[in-house]
Amino acid sequence: MSVLVQPLITEKLTRLQEEHQQYAFEVDRNASKPEIRRAIEDKYPDVKVARVNTMIMPSKPKGRYTKSGFVQGRSKVWKKAIITLKEGEIDFFAEI
Repeated sequence: MSVLVQPLITEKLTRLQEEHQQYAFEVDRNASKPEIRRAIEDKYPDVKVARVNTMIMPSKPKGRYTKSGFVQGRSKVWKKAIITLKEGEIDFFAEI
């Protein structure tokens, strides 16, 4: 089981990175804060985590119009982790 699913990169989260050294990740829904901290420090060895904040992102209704009519459903429930760093920096684009 991989704790870190993917990094989240949006305009708002980019501002958090620049101003407060905070990074956001989509994480496994059952992952605890100590597991997330350990996964971050293992994946990025030059980084020290100061704080981990988590939140469960709720499901939202989604829909679209198709030839056969309106198709509706819901998005999945997922967990977001905001990581505050003591020192170091994470470079997401070096992994690509």
